[in-house]
Amino acid sequence: MKYTNEKLKKYHHKFKELVKNGQSPKTLFIGCCDSRVLPNLITNTGPGDLFVVRNIGNFVPPFSPDNDFHSTAAAIEYAVTVLEVEDIVVCGHSHCGAINALFSPKKDNPDLIHVKKWLELGHEPKKFCEDLGLSKEQTIIETEKYSTLCQLENLLTYPAVKKRVDEGKLFLNAWYYILEEGKVLAYDVDEEEFLPL
Repeated sequence: MKYTNEKLKKYHHKFKELVKNGQSPKTLFIGCCDSRVLPNLITNTGPGDLFVVRNIGNFVPPFSPDNDFHSTAAAIEYAVTVLEVEDIVVCGHSHCGAINALFSPKKDNPDLIHVKKWLELGHEPKKFCEDLGLSKEQTIIETEKYSTLCQLENLLTYPAVKKRVDEGKLFLNAWYYILEEGKVLAYDVDEEEFLPL
């Protein structure tokens, strides 16, 4: 098997160390499950460097303390409370299928009931960007970017996240990955815009 013979050999000592000492990543990376978005390639990181959550649209649902199943929420809680990550990156990207779907609604498909519900998390950024009066193409791009900022707001609804942010022990970051250029932009709070990382 190619992985065992080539890749694993390269990281053999690293994996032994990670097995012996456990994981201690410093960053939670929340990205889209789009097959073109590969967190370790984008960040040039290796095994044990990132705690990764991927879902459709790199969305973060608001905190909801009920008895339902919450995959993304569970991962956030674990990363912040158990692993004590120091950074959370929400990384959106160009040509995002989730964001595009918000602008191209199709008739209801009973096989996509969970997808339809999940995409509701993108309605706020869509509405905000539609009101800017831009072309459709530019509106979609701005929605892809603005959505990452909305997800940071949703992160702050998690008590553990807010507590560690307020204590200065956790930092929230919004990134935008341009697929066709391989370029990453990061939101600059002072400049109020996405700038090259």
